[in-house]
Amino acid sequence: MNDIDVIQHQLDRVLGFFPRVEARINGLFGVNTLILAIGALNVSASDLKLWFVTVPGFFASAGLLASYAFLYRANFPDVRGGQGSLVYFAEIEKRTEADYQAELLACSDERFREDLVGQIWRNSQILCAKFVFVRNATIATTLSLLPFFIFLAVTASIHVRLPILNG
Repeated sequence: MNDIDVIQHQLDRVLGFFPRVEARINGLFGVNTLILAIGALNVSASDLKLWFVTVPGFFASAGLLASYAFLYRANFPDVRGGQGSLVYFAEIEKRTEADYQAELLACSDERFREDLVGQIWRNSQILCAKFVFVRNATIATTLSLLPFFIFLAVTASIHVRLPILNG
């Protein structure tokens, strides 16, 4: 295996982690949406006049809003970087097709190896940022669960029903 093959294998390894973080983003987005839907189904406008409904509802909503913000950042990371790269998609996009072809075909093996290593580094940075945002979103969602459960219990007691089982 030559140097370029080893480097490309490492790049593939880093890129292989992206679907894992994307799955977490989508899963947590679904959980957040389900929590909001359940909350909406178990509250009426008149309930919001009561502080013991509004306060836990506010904290649950604030946690979910923070989680959504982190998920947004995870879904749309900063892709700047890789100046002049022949491998990094954000830099390739800046060129015309003809310019890119000419530059890539004229590229030396040494420059290409350096470019691949830079691509590994940049994708690792993006991946780490995505994982941090997903971690923060998970924490925000988790912190919203206690006020959410209090919110459900209070609204259930007001309406003398079990949460989720609206009649």
